[in-house]
Amino acid sequence: MVLTAPYVPETIVVHLGYPSAPARNVTVAFLDYIKNVASSEVYPTWPEAALRANIYAQISFTMNRIYTEWYRSQGYDFDITNTTQFDHAFVYERSIFDTISRIVDEIFTTYIRQIGQVAPFPAPYCDGRQTVCDGMHQWGTVELANAGYNSFQILQYYYGEDIELVPNTPVMSYTPSYPGTPLDYGDFSNNVLIVQYQLNRVSANYPTIPKISPANGDFNLITVAAVRKFQGIFGLEANGVVDEATWYQLSYIYSVVKRLSELETEGVEYASYTQILPTEISLGYDGVGIDLLQYFLSVIALFNSSFPQVQITGVFDEVTQEAVETLQRNNGLPVTGVVDKETWDLIYDQFQGISFILPSLLSRIPLKPYDGVLLRQGSNGERVELLQRYLNAINDVYTDVPKVEVLGIFGPQTYNSVLAFQRLFGLTADGVVGRDTWNTLLDVYESTLRRQNPDVPQYPGYPLVEGMSD
Repeated sequence: MVLTAPYVPETIVVHLGYPSAPARNVTVAFLDYIKNVASSEVYPTWPEAALRANIYAQISFTMNRIYTEWYRSQGYDFDITNTTQFDHAFVYERSIFDTISRIVDEIFTTYIRQIGQVAPFPAPYCDGRQTVCDGMHQWGTVELANAGYNSFQILQYYYGEDIELVPNTPVMSYTPSYPGTPLDYGDFSNNVLIVQYQLNRVSANYPTIPKISPANGDFNLITVAAVRKFQGIFGLEANGVVDEATWYQLSYIYSVVKRLSELETEGVEYASYTQILPTEISLGYDGVGIDLLQYFLSVIALFNSSFPQVQITGVFDEVTQEAVETLQRNNGLPVTGVVDKETWDLIYDQFQGISFILPSLLSRIPLKPYDGVLLRQGSNGERVELLQRYLNAINDVYTDVPKVEVLGIFGPQTYNSVLAFQRLFGLTADGVVGRDTWNTLLDVYESTLRRQNPDVPQYPGYPLVEGMSD
C-alpha cells in the first residue's frame, strides 16, 4: 500500500467463494459491482435516505479493500469475495433494481472517510436483525430514515460525527503498489521511505524490529537490519531485501496493526509521511508524491483567498502550477512554478503549521457549484440537503435566516428560510434557488466560516518575521 489519494477502480475482481476456496474469479466494472451488491443486500422499496446510506457504506468498504490491497497483499489474485462472512453479498449476473441503479449512478464516486484521514473508511455493517454488529444496522437505517434522518445523518449515527463524504473521486485502473524491482541497500527513493514508515509503525507491535531514525528514504544499514528482523518474524528469507513477497507482507501487517479494515481504525494521515519528492517537479509530472503536494496546497489555500482551489488529480496541472507560483511570490522565492527542494520545504512547513486545526476545517460543508437545476417547493434530494445545511450554517452568524430541518425535502420551512436569505442579501425574494441565490449562498457560507471558528487564525499568505508590524 502506497500513500496516495484513493481512487475508484474501473473494474474489480470478485472471488465467488471463501478466500481460500477453489472458486471462480470474475472481473466486473466497479459501478456494476456496487449495483449488484446493493440489489443483493437491501430492498429497493426502502426510503431513499436508507438506500443511500447503505450504498455509501458499500462503496467505502469496497474502496478500503482496494486501497489496502487487503487480499492481494496476502497473495490472492482477487480484490474481494462474495461471501458476507468476509465482504459483501454478490450474485453474479443477477438483475438490478432500477431505483438502486439510479442512486449508484449518481454517487458511486463518493466514499466515506474520517476527517483528516486518507484511507476510505471500512464502514462495517450487518442486517441488525439476524446478525448484530458494532457497525451500521441495515434495518436500522430504515427506522432512522422513517424518523426523518437523511443519508449522512444515518451514517453519522452509526459511525460517529468525525466522518465526511468525499465526492468526485477519480476513476482509475488498478496498479499494483509494488514498485516492480526489489529495494536494497543503497537505494534512495519514495518507496524506501514508505517501507521505513511502515516498519516503524509495525515495530510498535513487534518491538524487536529496530526503529529507523531518521526515516528519510535512504536504504541504510539500520533499514537492512529492520527488514531482516521483519522477514525473520514473518517467515520470509531474512536477506534484508524488500522483494515482492516482503513488500506485500509488510503492507498486510501494516494494515492489520493500523486496523485499517476495522470500525475502530487508526487511519492514515497525509502528514504521516514526510514524502521525498524528486529534485524538481513541474507541469505535467504525474509520479509519486504529486497527490501529497496537491493535498498540502489545497489545505494552504484554505488560509489564503489568492490561492486557486487545487484538486488532487495526481497530475501537476496548470492549477497546481498557479498555486506554486502564488506561494513562491508570497514568500519571496523565484516565481518559477517548479517545486524544487526550497519550495517543497516551504510548502511542507506551512502545512505543518496549520495541520493542528485541520479537523475543524475539513468538517466544513463541501462547496458545490450551481448545477443548473432550480430548487423550489417540492424539490428533493441531495442538493436540497446541501441547501438546508448551508442555511443552517449561515444561521449561526445571520440569525435572521431561520434554521431548517435537514430532510432533503424543499417544504414551507425551507421556502421561508430561502426568502429570508434572499431579502437579507438583496436578491429577488421568490423562494426559488437559482444561480444567483446558490452562488450567494456559497459566498456567504464561506464568509461565515471564520466567524464560526474564531480561534482559527487566518494565514496572511506571507511569513511573519522579526521587525514586521501589521
